[in-house]
Amino acid sequence: MTETDTSSAALPGAESAPAAEAAHVVGAPVLVVVDIQGGSGQSAPGEGGIPIMGGRAERAPRQLALVTAARAAGVPVVFIQEVHKASLVDIGRELDGEEGPHCIEGDDGTALAEWLLPLPEEFLIRKRRYSAFFGTELEIVLKAYKAETLILIGGLTDVCIHYTAVDAHQHDYRVRVVQDAVGGSSERAHTAALEAVRYLQRDALVDTRDVIAYFEEKIPA
Repeated sequence: MTETDTSSAALPGAESAPAAEAAHVVGAPVLVVVDIQGGSGQSAPGEGGIPIMGGRAERAPRQLALVTAARAAGVPVVFIQEVHKASLVDIGRELDGEEGPHCIEGDDGTALAEWLLPLPEEFLIRKRRYSAFFGTELEIVLKAYKAETLILIGGLTDVCIHYTAVDAHQHDYRVRVVQDAVGGSSERAHTAALEAVRYLQRDALVDTRDVIAYFEEKIPA
């Protein structure tokens, strides 16, 4: 599931961020950037076999601001990218629902968004299923970082964000979904997925300003 956009404007109003405690981060955090793909942005919205709700241009500056603030604070950033072979031999049951073929290896829209790319020291984990945990090395990476709280941004809220959050919960991580930095297949599905995640962990839903305020408090003087 991809959250695709091409904007990189600065986050407006960041100076009014509330107290960092609202981020509800416990222990060592890791920012997990889920499927923010789209390459050079040449693909038209809606291409790629995946329905996506509106608001991508508004989410992109918040996503970029979160990654930038995490890096400044020394918080690890892990990038997730869904990729499938052109033959679809590895796509499993992902075509049994509303989606068409998507995230095909070599397509421009499958590449990570050019405005938000990993640094050389950051991990990029490719996956073949919705959950970033399923069949990947994510758990090894999180253990290396001694992660306790996972902060999720990207898309789609009702698919890859939801299933990654559920697996994180079942691996005993604290999960924080930045609700204004994720987008779903529809507004209805997005809202339902957020409610489902909050059902699992009462503090799971956070906002960009709260998380950035938390990161800013961690920046060394």
